[in-house]
Amino acid sequence: MSHQQSSHEPQSDSDLIAEVLEQTKPMDADEQPNEAPGAAVTVEALQEQLEQAQQQAAANLDKAIRTMAEMENLKKRVQKDLDDERKYGLAKFAKELLSVLDSLELGLQAATGDSPEIVKLREGSELTIKQFESVFAKFNIETVDPIGQVFNPELHQAMVMQPSATAQPNTVLNVFQKGYVLNGRLLRPAMVVVAKADDKPADSAKIDEQA
Repeated sequence: MSHQQSSHEPQSDSDLIAEVLEQTKPMDADEQPNEAPGAAVTVEALQEQLEQAQQQAAANLDKAIRTMAEMENLKKRVQKDLDDERKYGLAKFAKELLSVLDSLELGLQAATGDSPEIVKLREGSELTIKQFESVFAKFNIETVDPIGQVFNPELHQAMVMQPSATAQPNTVLNVFQKGYVLNGRLLRPAMVVVAKADDKPADSAKIDEQA
């Protein structure tokens, strides 16, 4: 009976402190729980996955940049095609009109004389030619009439080289057929006669040498 009573006696403060210190005492190395197997491997695997993800992200970014650049280039090409179509879509039709204008001008040149019929024909042809010129100006079709200008192979087509004592070599003496450009693009070159240096006779050359 006395033993049971002693077991229920309250512990002293010193006993309680000793018990707490015993519970909080660090374990020895042998008593430490083992780390979960494969913990180091898991970290390495995560690092490898991270590197792969970074590489894939970089590849996707590069691909996205290339795609955006290609789309921008495509947009510019389409815009250029639209601009060209707007500027030069009339080229074929304009070339057909040039043949009509050429016929009118040739008819005007051939309409000589003072008879009332010829006068009316000239007046009608001149009026029609002015209407053509007005329409051409509206659609940026410009005339190439280079008489007296320096020969330009990009705009002129030399039909004849003719000696000239008055004109500078390589200048246009005469225009067989006027040329035309549409928004700066050549529709038809001007057919021209180009001056070259005057060929002196052999006798004249000898006289110059004697002098």
